[in-house]
Amino acid sequence: MASLSQWVGGARPRTLPTAVASVAVGTGLAVNSSSLMPVRALLALLVAIALQVGVNYANDYSDGIKGTDEARVGPVRLVGQRLATPASVRLAAFMSFAVAAILGVILVGLVGQWWLLLVGVASVAAAWLYTGGPSPYGYFGLGEVFVFVFFGLVPVVGTFYVQSLTVTASSVIAAVAVGLLACAVLVTNNLRDIPTDTTSGKRTLAVRLGDPRTRLLYLTLVIGAGFATVAVAALLSWWLLIVLLAFGLAISPVRRVRGGATGPALVPALKETGLLVLGYGLALAAGLCLV
Repeated sequence: MASLSQWVGGARPRTLPTAVASVAVGTGLAVNSSSLMPVRALLALLVAIALQVGVNYANDYSDGIKGTDEARVGPVRLVGQRLATPASVRLAAFMSFAVAAILGVILVGLVGQWWLLLVGVASVAAAWLYTGGPSPYGYFGLGEVFVFVFFGLVPVVGTFYVQSLTVTASSVIAAVAVGLLACAVLVTNNLRDIPTDTTSGKRTLAVRLGDPRTRLLYLTLVIGAGFATVAVAALLSWWLLIVLLAFGLAISPVRRVRGGATGPALVPALKETGLLVLGYGLALAAGLCLV
């Protein structure tokens, strides 16, 4: 029987900064356009966090029953390490999705745009099918696409939309920046797991690209987020260029990734990349509120 701390570890709290950062940026955009609605912003945050926890438990369950989690390093694996039964972890995932769905319906009711329910359904389906189902797309190198769309574009643009009822070029480009950094988190994780994923037949993008090109991809994603930030500044205010200072948080993880760190030595890089996403998101949100 897993302890409370192991259940918390299984939820992978270090991935939650991505959810916080994306909603913070979307809310910053709403403040910038004088359309802030705090209750809707809070609901969007809670939905994003619930979905993040849900996908983490879902991945733990699906990878665990497939046997791909048994030899990995990093955070606790409830099923893979036989700390909890697959059924209980699956239930935890479904309960998290249910919380996200209930809060999402409330949010959609406040907004009055019922087509948004389709976005919610797509988000939950994408979360489950990442490593679940007969043909999990995470096993075929498409995980980064999912992260970019559902942890970048959807939460940033969605958070802005539910408050402003509009989509702007600046909101899309800001979402691109967050999405690229969110992808960097997954790339770090999959870079670490290349040996075990190769053995288990999990063909992630990192496995397909190989070690050297995956490290180059990581750097490209970070640099791409920087260019996207410049584009947002060009559209809204050049004062936003000060947000580029947040990329100082990228120095350490970039050094680890580009320096050839492997296995457990990449765990700090994963944590630091999560902090980069959070620091960048909060900095950009603050900048959007001030300009």
